[in-house]
Amino acid sequence: MTDPDDHPVEVERCAGLCGELILSKRGAHHEIVANGTFLMDTRNGASERLLITAAAERMPPPGRMLIGGLGVGLSLAAALADPRVGEVHVVEREPAVIRWNLGPLAAVHGDAVRDPRTVVHEADIVDWLAGAETASVDAICLDVDNGPDWLVTPGNGQLYTDDGIATAARVLAPGGVLALWSAARADAFAARLRTRFDHVTTLEIPVPRGEPDVVVLGRLTGVAAPVRRRGSG
Repeated sequence: MTDPDDHPVEVERCAGLCGELILSKRGAHHEIVANGTFLMDTRNGASERLLITAAAERMPPPGRMLIGGLGVGLSLAAALADPRVGEVHVVEREPAVIRWNLGPLAAVHGDAVRDPRTVVHEADIVDWLAGAETASVDAICLDVDNGPDWLVTPGNGQLYTDDGIATAARVLAPGGVLALWSAARADAFAARLRTRFDHVTTLEIPVPRGEPDVVVLGRLTGVAAPVRRRGSG
């Protein structure tokens, strides 16, 4: 018998800022593909949730969290479910992704985009950070690429440079946290992060096949570190 999950059903195909965007459904799950590159799906979300919870437990509560990249909404849902997060700003440049999260993906995350604590900014994350007020958020969680070495678009590379890290440090309040999701180890980025951030750590999340996903985090000095669970880094 053929597994229905092996045959994706296209929900919508459209032109995006990064090229062609496709929302598909495989069985009970959705996935997003950009320019032929798989970005994310709704199957698990463990690493997306860890990106949020690890940042939340390190930032000053109740924190103002910025999420770069809406995706399928799992990171946003995790932020709203965390009592240490007071408000969530999501920066997403693709109108179709925002529309999908208000439509077919809303059931995946409990309509998190419409939560009163959520503010969605239709903007490029590089530009948004460059224009953001100093010390305006307590955590920045970046999930706009498959990692610093696997970009969705070349312009995102700015985020992972020394200048990009300096911009993030300016936007963060004292004690704030910069967190990055990556589909592979990002040791060079972690090394650059240590030039401006303290307590830099890399957390690994096993996946069914291939290298583990990772979350890289760094915290600014300025306030005492929140109490962490054993083994949380």
